[in-house]
This record gives sequence, structure tokens and C-alpha cells, in this order.
Amino acid sequence: MEAAGPVTRSAARKRAPKIPEEQRERRPGRRRPRRRIQEQEAVFREVVSFTPDPLPARYYDKDTTKPISFYFSSLEELLAWTPDMEDSFNVALEPSECRQPPLSSQRPRTLLCHDMMGGYLDDKFIQGSTAHSPYCFYHWQSIDIFVYFSHHTVTIPPVGWTNAAHRHGVCVLGTFITEWKEGGQLCEAFLAGDERSYRAVADQLILIAQFFRFDGWLINIENSLSLAAVGNMPHFLRHLTAQLHQRVPGGLVLWYDSVVRSGQLTWQDELNQHNRIFFDSCDGFFTNYNWREEHLERMLGQAGERRADVYVGVDVFARGNVVGGQFNTYKSLELIRKHGFSAALFAPGWVYECLEKKDFFQNQDKFWALLEHFLPTHSICSLPFVTSFCLGMGTRRVCYGQEEVVGPWYHPSAQEIQPLFAEHSLEGAGRGWVKTHCCLADAWNGGSSLLVRGLIPPDVGHVAVRLFSLQVPVPPKIFLSLVYKLEGPSGVEVALELTTGDPGSCHVGGIRTLNAGTSSRHSPRPLRVPPTKLARWVDRCGQQLPGGWVQRCYEVSLRGCLLQDLFVSFARPPGSPEEASFVCRLGEIQVVDANSLLAPLPQVQAVTVSRVRWQRATSEEEGPPAPLRLSCTLHWSHLLSAVRCFRIRCRTGTGGGSPGGGPPGPEKPTLLGLAFVNQYRIAELQVAAVGPSGDGRVEFLVEPVPKEGFLVPQAEWGRAALVYSVPRT
Repeated sequence: MEAAGPVTRSAARKRAPKIPEEQRERRPGRRRPRRRIQEQEAVFREVVSFTPDPLPARYYDKDTTKPISFYFSSLEELLAWTPDMEDSFNVALEPSECRQPPLSSQRPRTLLCHDMMGGYLDDKFIQGSTAHSPYCFYHWQSIDIFVYFSHHTVTIPPVGWTNAAHRHGVCVLGTFITEWKEGGQLCEAFLAGDERSYRAVADQLILIAQFFRFDGWLINIENSLSLAAVGNMPHFLRHLTAQLHQRVPGGLVLWYDSVVRSGQLTWQDELNQHNRIFFDSCDGFFTNYNWREEHLERMLGQAGERRADVYVGVDVFARGNVVGGQFNTYKSLELIRKHGFSAALFAPGWVYECLEKKDFFQNQDKFWALLEHFLPTHSICSLPFVTSFCLGMGTRRVCYGQEEVVGPWYHPSAQEIQPLFAEHSLEGAGRGWVKTHCCLADAWNGGSSLLVRGLIPPDVGHVAVRLFSLQVPVPPKIFLSLVYKLEGPSGVEVALELTTGDPGSCHVGGIRTLNAGTSSRHSPRPLRVPPTKLARWVDRCGQQLPGGWVQRCYEVSLRGCLLQDLFVSFARPPGSPEEASFVCRLGEIQVVDANSLLAPLPQVQAVTVSRVRWQRATSEEEGPPAPLRLSCTLHWSHLLSAVRCFRIRCRTGTGGGSPGGGPPGPEKPTLLGLAFVNQYRIAELQVAAVGPSGDGRVEFLVEPVPKEGFLVPQAEWGRAALVYSVPRT
């Protein structure tokens, strides 16, 4: 390569630094590419070589060179780790979103401990995979803490889970576990000595959580400890907890019910005098699973005012002597909430592992619906609020109604904010009802939409379903948007509704109030003539869109208000005396501060190409001439807090292009995938072979997707071109 981006430490050991083309001296016989100033496109040259250039195995899949999430299997690996450029793929997009009530409140919480077939399955592929029927979790508003569990010593949560959880205001913990004889030896190595040893381990765990932007650790010691080691364990926990609180806002350290203060491995199924010292040294206690109500009653005195910090374990697989698991898990939850404790649901992926995959979504919805009464939800409290209901998976990729890629895909980072899934019925026999389901059959943006089905009885004007709970201090003016599609013939009218708190001080301008009480519910007026500066955001408002979708936009002027809930309502056709059934797909909801749409969008800058690897085509792909397989890494600069993600696209061609050195023509760029950091690994992209006298060309484009949800014109995307040739003989 003759122009380069950031050089990692490992790359620097292998290669000399590279100089951009425009800074090189001209050399005889070498054509100097032109830089297209108007589009800020850097051009990089590469001579095709099949010489192996292995990437670090920890960070990349050995077969495809796709970046992967990783773990540590030993104390030595943990202590040797230092942050590197390769680690940046696994960094979460941003810290957890603001939520109400905060995790620090004393309301009983719900913890989900994700343990599935050893961990690091399809979810390890940071940029997504083509997995068929993967496991997917989407009831985020019903949980508060997500623990990624495996039996590796240091389990770092795959970044896709962290991004999805943080988007919903859910805290994410990794796992530090020791087991069996080897675990005992590991614990002796760092706990039986002086404080420098255990502080070094604690400091590494803190650094890992801070760097990768997750929120803390579950400490699970499943082996006996010597008296020296168990004596230092509380000091280790206190140091880990105190320092994590300082360096990771909202950080959390939990202890699993295993070892007791004598050092013996004796599960207690409760918090008691034998293990309380560990509870007193950290943020919370996760009990074992074989408890009875008498255990809960005894714990009331032990927990005192910290009742919400005791997470009573529930094994959803129902192994051992448990109160209730599987579809009877609600029996355990009922007792836990009766006594005011938090709950820890272990392995709710049971619905995926043990039941029919084809019925996964129905079984998952059934499982969580049975628990709904015992799972208090939390509210999101920041703007912009934008969701396309995408689950982070699908059978095709859709961008604003246009199909871009056909085929299965799975990318947890791409999961957008999920609603409150529920079934609502009006009182009385034969009355109206509304049900919501996620649906992969159609999508507006991503891979799925929200399917809403319902019935409006003859004597009722409309029915509504609450989709989101919010606690957002509303700016003076907001814009709302709803994208939807009615299935089949229907005269039902679809509209957004919202509730605001503090009706005494909340002033609503230009919106008719439907009812009043402790909250007020409003129907915003449509936005008909948008300000010119907002044209990008509203350019589809009121129009019939591709695929039969419709977008409605609204303007709301408010003062002194708190936005509480978002509803979608369905009204019967005017003058219709009969009951009205409907099937509606929701493609997107947006709530945006009007002022945020006036701020300039940061530009994608300094796109570079590095870590290039060439492969010959496989035998079935060969032809005259045989194509090539290109893998490389893109880096760029952009303010991450301003985006939801980046869409990575490419154009390929050969022959040197136009006389000015540009690409060969206006070929529509191909979507390669999504990035949630300022880098992306291109893996095995098929490009055309070139002869001894020609050049091939690939143009890479980086499209920012703003948090407000509008399309950025192609002229404002980041771009870089790779021009390649075979060795001259």
C-alpha cells in the first residue's frame, strides 16, 4: 500500500509507516493517482500479492478475517492485556442511555444472566453474520441489568449486546469466574499474596470495562479458597467496587452465592452470616437457585435497607429443586416480589435452546408475557428518540423502503429501541383488543417491523396501544414522525398520541387536549409546510413511499412539559357502524428536538485503507480471468455521539475509469454492512482481476446515519478509493 491510515502496534512491527500519495516523490514509470478534492476522496495504490500476512488470532476470525469479540482464559492473558487499535472494534458506541428510575433507586430490579451453549456464538462477529434463525432478545424495557456469562475466566461481553442494552438504558456486566482445581490455583496466585497482586487484577478488570464501555462485573468463585485467599477476597471486592465507581459512571460489581467466609465452596441459596461479608464489600448479591420462601423470609433481616441489592436467582431451565422455571418461572417471580427482592433470571434462552426454533418468537413472547406483572419497566429520558423496530436481524436488509440485500443477517448492534410488547383488551365480552408482535416479513428500515393487529368494537371510536414509556423534559418545539402501512383494505385511521406530565404547569400550544387528569393526552397537528432547514428530515412527510409505506409528520409546541408515553391509536372509519379489524405495520417512530435539526452535521473525514489481504478465487468462481478476493480495514474520523451507525458501501470497476482518473461511472454503490465505530473490516469482497497493463479500482463510501434519522446526501459521505494492479514483469 502506498497510502495508509492508523498504524497499530502490531502493524508497526511488520511494516514501515506509509505515506499518502500526494506526499510522495514521483517515481519513474509509476502513475500518480489524482486526489478528487471536491469529494475529499483519498486514493490508495496496492500491488496484488498473495503473501500471507496473518492478523492477530485473538481479534479476527481465522477463516474470514472478520473482527470478533474475545475473552481471556488465564490470569496471564488478563494481566498482559493493554488497549490496542485492534480492540477498538469491540468498543461500545456510547455509555448507557439515561433512564428513569435510575439503577441506583431502591425499586426491585430484574437481572438477566445470558448463558447459552458456552457463549461467543454468532454474537461474537462484531460486524454481524449470515446466521439463520439466531437467538434474539428484545424485551429490554422489562430488565435492568444484562450479564453475559460463559465459563471462560474473563468474559468480555460481545459489543453487540452492549450496544443493544445501552440503547435501552440497561446496564451490562461481564463475568469473572474461577472453577475446579485450576480455578483454585488461579485464585491462590492473585489472592493469597499481598495487596499488589489482587489490586493488579482488579485494576485490569476496571480498565477492560472502561475501555470497552460496559458497566462492571459479576464475580463468580466456584472453587474453595485457602484462608489467606478468602481473607483477601473482601479487600479485592472493595477495591474493585470503589475504583470502578470512580472510573465507570454507574458501574456495578455483583457477587455470586458460592464460597462462604471460611473458604469452603458451599452454596447457601440465600444471603446469611456465612456470606454476608462479600455482600458488604460490593454492590449486590446473586443467590443460588434452590431456595424456598423461608430463605426469602430469613433474608429480610440480613438485607435490611439493601433489599433491592439482593438478586434472587431463578434458573429458567428449572434444574434442581426450584420453585418454578420454564413457563412456570412466574411462580418464582411472584414470591421474590412479594418480599421486595430483585430477581436474577438465569438462562432465559431456554425458549430458544429447548423448544422449536420455528416457534421461537411466539415462545419468547409467551415467556415474558407470563412475567409481565412482576417486571416493572423503566423509561427512556433523552432525545432524539428514533426507532425502526429493527431486531438486529432479518431475511433481507431494507433502507427506507428500498430492498438492498437479500439473505439472512444477524447483527445485534443494529437492534433499535424495542417497544413494550403486549396484548390489551377492552373490558367486557366481545370488546376490542390490540396485540403487538415483532415481524420479519416486512421492514421499512433494517430487517423487521412492528406488527399491530386489533379490533375496534361498534360502540368505540378508537383503540390505542402504549408502545414506549418515556420521561423526557420536552424542549419548546418537537417534531414527531410515524411511518406505517395498513395491510389489506381498511379505512382505519392511524395516528400518534402522546401523554405529558404535570398538567398544571404544562402548556401545549395548538394541540387539542383529549382528556385531563394526572397526565394529559394529545393528538399533534400534522406538519404541513416544514421550514426549509428541516427539509432533509421531512422530505417524505405525507407522501406515499416505496413498498406502500406512509409517513406522517407532526409539530408540537410545548412549555414546561414532561413527555411520558407514546401511543399509536387506530380510529374507525367515519360513519361506520360495524366493528373494524385492522392489521398495521409500524416502520418507524421519531421524536426530535427541532433545534437539533438546525445544527450542522459533522463530516466523515480522513478515510484510509490498511491491513490489505488478497486471495485467489475458489475453484467454482474461476473463469477467464479469475476474480480476486479483497480484505482490508477502513478507518475514518467522525464524532460518534452524533450518529446511530455508519453504512459502509462500495463500487467496483476496472480499467482506470474516466479521463480525469475518477470511477468508471455512476454505478449504484453496494451495501457491505454497518459499523458502530470509526472502522470497518472488509472481508473477502469479490473484485475483478486485472491484466498486466491495467488497473482495478474499488471505491469505499462511509455514510453516516444521524441520530435524528434523516438521509445524508451522498456528496457528504466519506470516501476512499483503492487502485490495484498486478506486479509488472
